[in-house]
Amino acid sequence: MEQIDVTSFNKIKENEEVFLLDVRTPEEFVFANIGGLNIELSTLSERLGEIPKDKVIYCLCHHGVRSAHACHFLISHEFNAINIIGGIDAWSHMVNPSIPRY
Repeated sequence: MEQIDVTSFNKIKENEEVFLLDVRTPEEFVFANIGGLNIELSTLSERLGEIPKDKVIYCLCHHGVRSAHACHFLISHEFNAINIIGGIDAWSHMVNPSIPRY
């Protein structure tokens, strides 16, 4: 599974349109997010049709564990998925401190 750190992802995000999949709970997403489609990990198998197969899918969660599980699942279903290491917590710490930490 391919992974990317938050600062590298931010550079990509600033320069091109990306497909970001946030696999945290809806409550977590409302509290702190950087956009993207929110599909909770537990419902991912039911909502695969909402995710494009022709794009790279960048997966995000709180620290990178749930998004790693999501990547493995997506890859097994022939998606091109990349895990964002450190998740929203690392984003808040290293890219944008205005994003609340929890």
